[in-house]
Amino acid sequence: MTPNNVVLAGLIGAGIQASRTPALHEHEGDAQGLRYLYRLIDLDQLQLDSGALPDLLVAAERMNFTGLNITFPCKQTIIPLLDELSPEAQGIGAVNTVVLKDGKRIGHNTDCLGFAEGFRRGLQGVAVKSVVQMGAGGAGAAVAHALLSEGVQRLSIFDVEISRAQRLADNLNQYFGAGRAMAGHDLSSTLAQADGLVNTTPMGMKKLPGMPVPAELLRAELWVAEIVYFPLETELLRNARALGCRTLDGGSMAVFQAVKAFELFSSVVPDAQRMLAHFQSMKG
Repeated sequence: MTPNNVVLAGLIGAGIQASRTPALHEHEGDAQGLRYLYRLIDLDQLQLDSGALPDLLVAAERMNFTGLNITFPCKQTIIPLLDELSPEAQGIGAVNTVVLKDGKRIGHNTDCLGFAEGFRRGLQGVAVKSVVQMGAGGAGAAVAHALLSEGVQRLSIFDVEISRAQRLADNLNQYFGAGRAMAGHDLSSTLAQADGLVNTTPMGMKKLPGMPVPAELLRAELWVAEIVYFPLETELLRNARALGCRTLDGGSMAVFQAVKAFELFSSVVPDAQRMLAHFQSMKG
């Protein structure tokens, strides 16, 4: 496949002004000798909601965008607007990367492998018999697939919409075997018996401060993983670290999903270590 010498990409989401994704992609593009432009398409700033997705996709196609990343709250609502889905995106039921090529919109999910890579590097050797996951949205679906692929035996999923947690659990059990995932009901008792806690909700972002679980439910034996990365130290991680918990911040997922998205957009394999180092050099 011939690399694209010019890449025009963007991120569609709400409240994304603090995103490091544009800098990650453009810096690596420079290092690879590409003309690489990455633009933010912030629904909040544009005073739009996910109902604008059809118009935004058409606009991107008309302006010859190479591809788009998709984040909260659009990872599932975008699916009916696409022509094809990769096997990963199909299985997860969420899309975070859309390649625009030859008049087609092809949806991928790089969140799953992004979280898995960060988990392997940052929480190596942790107990995975029982894990609690907060959130069952688009990112939650990808993270849940990653957790079960990484050996979590029982995953309890909590969401403000119990039906959404149940749908995700049903989907996971079809892929990984009956009983591996369940919709959670009693957070206090489930977390008391869990090895780990993962937050996949937007709670903890600069625009949505707070914690997805009450601080008093945390304990030193629990490992805690986060997917929010602006700020890099959320209130959840700050409280967990104060107790001595092993933790994983959202930076690794942000970097490793971007590594794969870069390759999908440009047909060039990026330097993952360089992208990780660049991310860590940015303040936020």
